[in-house]
Amino acid sequence: MRPDHTGPAPGPLPLTGVRVVELTHVAAGPFAGMLLADLGADVVKVEPPTGDQMRGWPPIARDEEGAEFSHNFASVNRNKRSITADLKDPDQLADVRALVAAADVVVENYRPGVLDRLGLGYEEVSTGHRGLVYASISGYGLTSPYVNDGAYDVVIQGMSGLMSVTGEPDGNPVKSGVPVGDFTAGLYAAYTVAAVLPQVRDTGRSVRLDVPMLDCLIGVSALQTSEYWGSGREPGRLGTAHPRNAPYQGFSAADGDLTIAAGNDKLWAAVAEVVGLPHLVEDPRFVTQRDRVAHQRELAELLGRQLAQEKREHWLTELRARGVPCGPVNTFGEALADPHVEATGLVARLDVPVAGETPTVVYPVRISGVGPRLERGAPALGAHPEVVREWTGAGAR
Repeated sequence: MRPDHTGPAPGPLPLTGVRVVELTHVAAGPFAGMLLADLGADVVKVEPPTGDQMRGWPPIARDEEGAEFSHNFASVNRNKRSITADLKDPDQLADVRALVAAADVVVENYRPGVLDRLGLGYEEVSTGHRGLVYASISGYGLTSPYVNDGAYDVVIQGMSGLMSVTGEPDGNPVKSGVPVGDFTAGLYAAYTVAAVLPQVRDTGRSVRLDVPMLDCLIGVSALQTSEYWGSGREPGRLGTAHPRNAPYQGFSAADGDLTIAAGNDKLWAAVAEVVGLPHLVEDPRFVTQRDRVAHQRELAELLGRQLAQEKREHWLTELRARGVPCGPVNTFGEALADPHVEATGLVARLDVPVAGETPTVVYPVRISGVGPRLERGAPALGAHPEVVREWTGAGAR
């Protein structure tokens, strides 16, 4: 049965009562802020008068009055409030400093040094604070020789080694279609904020988190770094194949693509039977897992010829009946329409400025007794000036 997302969450979320000032733009910082907001935090996004530049990213919704709102922006900014501030204006800067003084957490992804020059750096705002978690997301972190260099996701994917193992063996470097450099850093930032927050509240000692995108992406490449250290060999591009399992990759059926993950001898025998090549189980090239990996190009060619003769659903039905892990290679439209998404309640609808009721992918981890937070869609620019008075008792200037 599909979870019911109507109405407020039935129980308190774990970060309820936590105040977060978000001084971020585009992807990594806003994603971290949204994760904290999804877990119950009161996240106030402080934007320049022109707004986060992601507000201009298509696809753009437009209404009859000509107002616009970005679906991309909406996807990483739900459950937040927004104020605007020109940080070069002394009065507006004072309002932001007052918000930070009343906050538990700051998340920022300005270039290192920018907020220090504006009087919003960690050393200044943590002095005298009752206990602040200050998370700085940047391309390379605060101690890197590249600290002053700009960084975008594609640059980080290239420098991390990820692009050296992504794509076909004889092809050019390929960037992951999902901006994993940005979103991995956002995940690490939100995870660490939540982890250190109880200690900071207990001790009253502020903590700075240095979250380099490059380090975070190398951090999730544990299998590749261990392969390099353990063997002395550089991992290479294998397309959809696996360095230690076969058949474990994508194939093309008569009407679409699918993946097959036969990670042991029993599963391999089942695959061979399904495709009508049971004799391959005894073929010296394919007897053991190591044999199959050593000859996986030959194996893929043999299997590919067979799989191309029938429609995808035929193969998925036969493989699943024998317990072989497999699945379709979906487009995003197909993935979002999958029965799994309906059953888990992953997609809900929120009211978004201009666009109206719009689908959103909710926080994907289910917490027993607590529903996903769907309090508000992404905010209109500067929609919540009252937050300054609410948090500080002083009126916004």
